[in-house]
Formats: sequence, C-alpha cells, structure tokens
Amino acid sequence: MTRGIVPAAGGYDELRSSFRWDLPERFNIGVACSDAHPAGDVALVEVSDEGVRDWTFGELSALSNRFANVLGELGVDPGARVALVLPQGIAAAVAHLGIYKAGAVALPLSALFGPDALRHRLRDSGTRVMVTAAGTTDKVAPVAAELKVQVVVDAGDVIAPHLSFQGLLESATAEFAPVATAAEDPAYLVYTSGTTATPKGVLHAHRSLFGHLPCIELGNDRFPQPGDRYWTPADWSWIGGLMDAVLPALYYGVSIVAAPRARFDPEWAARLIVETRIRNAFIPPTALRLMKAAGVTVPEGTLRSVISGGETLGADVLEWGRESLGVTISEMYGQTEANLLVGNAPTLFPPRPGSMGRPYPGHDVGVIDDDGNDVEAGVDGEIALRLPDPVAFLGYFGAPEATAEKTRGGWLRTGDIARRDEDGYIWFLGRADDLIISAGYRISPLEVEQCLLAHDAVL
Repeated sequence: MTRGIVPAAGGYDELRSSFRWDLPERFNIGVACSDAHPAGDVALVEVSDEGVRDWTFGELSALSNRFANVLGELGVDPGARVALVLPQGIAAAVAHLGIYKAGAVALPLSALFGPDALRHRLRDSGTRVMVTAAGTTDKVAPVAAELKVQVVVDAGDVIAPHLSFQGLLESATAEFAPVATAAEDPAYLVYTSGTTATPKGVLHAHRSLFGHLPCIELGNDRFPQPGDRYWTPADWSWIGGLMDAVLPALYYGVSIVAAPRARFDPEWAARLIVETRIRNAFIPPTALRLMKAAGVTVPEGTLRSVISGGETLGADVLEWGRESLGVTISEMYGQTEANLLVGNAPTLFPPRPGSMGRPYPGHDVGVIDDDGNDVEAGVDGEIALRLPDPVAFLGYFGAPEATAEKTRGGWLRTGDIARRDEDGYIWFLGRADDLIISAGYRISPLEVEQCLLAHDAVL
C-alpha cells in the first residue's frame, strides 16, 4: 500500500503544528492510481446483475493505457476536456485514469442531468468528446449532436455516428507513455450545483488528490489498514464520490467497490457491505438517515470506518451509527472548490454532535470577518481557507473575475458562516446569503430545522 502523508503517531495539536506538505513537482493521478501498484492486486470489485467481477490493478493499468491511446486517435490533446456520463464501474474508472494519463481533463456529469444542464456544461467547457452508457445515449445524443461532441458509448452494439467504447479499447495498444504532467496541471473539472447562480466549472489540478488525503487517512481511522476495502453509494460524477472515495482508495492500493443503483436502498446497502466485505465507506447523510429509518444493522466488526459530509448528521444518527454500524461516523466539511477541510478523526479527538469538527492537518482554516481577519472564539464569521493549499481549485473555468472574488485577500472564501469554540471545533450556521436577520440577531436556518426535527410531531 502507498504510504500515508500524515505521521502514524502524535496527537491532534502536534500533527497540526508539525505537518508540512511535500508535493512532487511532477504527478499524474492516472499513473499513481493504477501503474504504481502490484499488477495482481484487486483494484475494483464490480457488482452488477450478472454477478461480481474483480478487476486487478494490472487490468486497470492496461485498459487505461488503451483509452489514453484512443483519446489521442480522437484528437484529444493535453488540457482538452472529456465528458463522462457513466455509472459506477470499470468503464468509469478506466475512462478517468486514461484521461489523466493523456494529460486531458475529466468532466464527470450526472446521468440525471436534463438537456439544459448538459448543454451548459458541455458548451461552457468546450468539450468535444463524451463517453456515456447505453442507457443514457438517447438523452445525451441530441445535445451532443447540437454541440458537435463525439459520443463514445459503453455498449456492445453501437449505431453510427457513435463509437463503441469496448471496440476502441480492443483496437488500441496497451503500451502508452503517460504525459509527464506537473502536479499543478489541470486534471478534472466539476461544476457547482448552481443553486444560487449559473453553475461554474471548478478546475482542479493533479495535486488536489494529495489535499484530500489528511481527511481520508484520519477520518477513516488511520487509513489504510490491511484488509481495507472502500465503497460509496455516491455518484462518481460528484466530487464527493470521486475524491472522498474512488481516487484516494486507488491511490492507496485499496480495492474500491462499484455497485451502481438507480435509487438508494438501505437493506441492499447493508447486504452489499456484508457480502462484498466492505470495511470503509463514504455515505452521505441522506443515505445514513434512510438506513437508520429502515433499522438496518451490520454485524459488529464488519465496518472499520465511515465518513460522511454535506450536512450535519445530528446526535441521533451518530448514536445509531455506533449501535448499528459499529463505528463512530466521522463528519467532514468541504466545498467543490476546496474539499475535506474540516472534520472529525476518531483516534485524535472525540466528535461533538452538531459540530463540523476541527481543521485537518495541512489546512489552515479560519473563521474570518469581512476584512479577512480571524475572529475570536464564539464570534460569527466566514469559513475560509488560507492559500496556497493543494486541495484548493485552480480557478473557475473561463471566469477569472469570479475566481478573484472567491480568493481575495489570500483566502479562499467559502460563503459559509460559522463560529469556533474555545477548543477549535467549528459550528456551521448557514450560508452567508441564507441567514435570517431578526431584531439584529443572525439566525441559522439549520438551527431552526434541527429544532423542528427534534419535535415529536415531526416524522
């Protein structure tokens, strides 16, 4: 297994004060997540209606080399964007790693996107090649044709003008010299949700993988350990699925379980964890609440760690996790622009229900005022990341003014309001533009929601 980047011993304060980033000048995610591991080790466990199939790192390395060669034949140069509308599985893993090896930029897109969402992202990014699954071809094809995007379909029989993913792989050679990308070169482009404005393309470098590792290692209880195996129900098109699970697991040489499913089923998830011997998982809060509501459990000792993020879990879900999953769920926080900044670490400090946790080693996270000054404990301020930081984005694609606004004063400003207690735990209050002002007081919608959810009359 690849060595971790956080020392194996030491308390929280010691690790925070002594940690230093040691980033290589050259780094390629595709190489590090496939070629760097023993060829016979299992990289991906694919669960489908046909059964369970193990894919080795040797197979992943060869197939991603083939796809990198395919991209060259399709005229994809380093830096060009390649869109992926694919479910969890070997095709998505191969496509991602092949794109990185070719020096191109992966643009993961959700199969749930409608035509307008697809059109905006494809047009804004200047994408000219897309890989999709057979089940989504009819949806994406009209938009692709309109924008002159070549469609490659992961299916057996493909109708022209589309190309066959399998056919292209079979005709390509497995010999490929990966592009010697700098750690600072772009690797993937993920669009914001667009809840408050037009979705913006968040461009990340190869080095961003390193920026995620302190949380992955400490939130997952000193990950990796012998026998670890990772899974997430999250869509790999989301930065949470991709960077909170898939790529970090492969970087460490840990098997990732791929089990695509249209709708999350709590009972199915519990069976999957047991039957495929999953030890570590990133499970979003909504899925955890569905599991709790369904009353599912897994045998003691099955899971070793669970991380979750996106919203506060609450004391009831944390207690259920200890009783029914046998683990202390580690909540963590981040944004598409800068992920996994703050969270919990079971071996370092106890979680405080309702708190986001504390900053992970390597990330200088402040709670600041409008002038960029850290505020005192107990005072409301904006969560911000001091730059530079390897997990921070390169910028918004084609939007320098928006990038400058996001990163002014040497801080990456999240737009999230919080307060920090005397022990350094951070407590989320809400978005800066969502807070309720009443009689001069700032009230968090989250606090109102938690109060309502605690009432006996609310299901």
